[in-house]
Parts: sequence; structure tokens; C-alpha cells
Amino acid sequence: MLRLAQRNMRIFFRQKSAVFFSLLSVFIVIMLYVLFLGDVWTNSMDLPGAKSLMASWIVAGLVCVSTVTTTMGTFETMIEDASDGQAGDFRASPVRRSSIVGGYIISAVVVGFVMSLVALALGCIYIVSTGGLLPGFADMTKFVGITALAAASNSAMVFFLVCLFKSKSAFAAVSTIIGTLIGFLTGIYLPIGELPAAVQTVIKCFPPSHAAALMRQILVEPNLSFSLEGAPAAAAAEVREWFGAHMGVTYTLGGTEIAPWVSVLIIAASGVVFFAIGVAVFRKKREV
Repeated sequence: MLRLAQRNMRIFFRQKSAVFFSLLSVFIVIMLYVLFLGDVWTNSMDLPGAKSLMASWIVAGLVCVSTVTTTMGTFETMIEDASDGQAGDFRASPVRRSSIVGGYIISAVVVGFVMSLVALALGCIYIVSTGGLLPGFADMTKFVGITALAAASNSAMVFFLVCLFKSKSAFAAVSTIIGTLIGFLTGIYLPIGELPAAVQTVIKCFPPSHAAALMRQILVEPNLSFSLEGAPAAAAAEVREWFGAHMGVTYTLGGTEIAPWVSVLIIAASGVVFFAIGVAVFRKKREV
């Protein structure tokens, strides 16, 4: 299992284009924010340090997106193995099917986690460049833990999707669609508060969006506290409530705010469910 995982990771990191394109969404969104979206959002907020506040908000969402797009890039090896006949060789070998599945998933989790940390490092540099503040060590440790959990859960989700396809072209088309939709479903391209109520409900049921919310709660807090420093308590509370609901920092269902531990449970449970379904589909595939 571990040898197969190492082999898959070597294949991914050996392809410089795969590494670059897995982080392409990070660069694209940052450029969009710097050139267009940043001024639109910051000008609408009459708060000191609004630029840094929005920078921390966008970086949290980008790290979450990276846990999806980078794991998807890793699973391309699984599609290539099926298309090139390598999967048949695995079947003829004494390697157990569970080890094959474990090898693919472990490599995806590790790559997704490592590349997301790279995205986080780049994002932190960007936040600091805007004059923003970063969380303390304890909070950053929580952020890294959430990133690891998101990478594992999203790897299981992507594994299930990959099991449904056999050709490289179909996988490439689906990857493009998911890469586009994930930005909307995690509220990066457009804040959740700008969307219709029905769409907001869909987003709140999407597990990766809960990872994005948890990440925002950590990265945004220092800069939001700075922006509200010196403001009357009532006004500060009102701004916090609006910002949290409108920008997808906190979610509410039925008028009740979703607690962080509930979001963690949703992320973990979805990973278990997608893993179980993916394994069931994988076992039925003839090529492995």
C-alpha cells in the first residue's frame, strides 16, 4: 500500500505541469481579487483594514479549494493506470485490492495536504503584504488540522467520482467542471449572502464549504478584531453578525448557527460515506 502511494506521489510531483495546474486556481483567484474583486468588496466596507480583512477571507477559501483540486490532480494517475492497462497488472499481481485503493487515497491525501500548505504559505505572504495580521500558533495549528481533515475527506469524495469514469477525456471534463463549481460552492467567487436562499441551502449542505467556513473563522478573526477595534460593542456585534452570515464565515440553518464541532462532524462523516461508496464501486470495476 505504502509503496503504491509513494509511486503515485512520485508520478505527481515529477510532472511539473500537474503541480502548477493544481495551484493554478490559487493564482487566478488572487489575481482576480487584486485586479478586480478586491476594490469592489473593500470599497463597500466602511471599515479600517478592510483590504487585509478581505485578503484573509479569500486566502481561507483558496486553501479549502486546494484540498479539492490538488487531490483531483493526484487521482489522474488512477485514470491513467486504468487507460494504459497498468490496473490489469495490479490485478494479476498478489497485491490485495484494498491495498490498491489505500495506495491511491493515501497519495491523494498527502499531496492534497502538502499542496494546500503551500497555498496557505503563499496566502499568508499575501495577507502580510496587505498589512494584515495572522493568527497565533495555537490557531494556526487548528487551521493545519482542519486542512488535513479536509484533504482526507475531499480525497474520499474525489475517489468516489473518479471511480465512475474510465477515460482520460471524461475525467478531464469532470475535473474542469468541478474546478469551476468548487469556487462557487465554497463562496469564493461570490459571497454566500449574495446568492438566493435555495442556493445558500445547497452550499450549507456541501461538506467542503464547512471546511471553508472553519478556515475563515480562524484566518479572518485577527483582522476582523482589528477592523472593529474601538467601535461601540453594539455596532461591533452587528458587523460581526452581518460579516459572518454574508461572507460565509458562519452558517445558520433554521435560524440556529452551526457550531464548529458540527461542521467538523459533517466533514468527517462525508469522508467516511464517500470512501465506503467509492470502495464499493471500485470493487465492481472490471479493469481492477
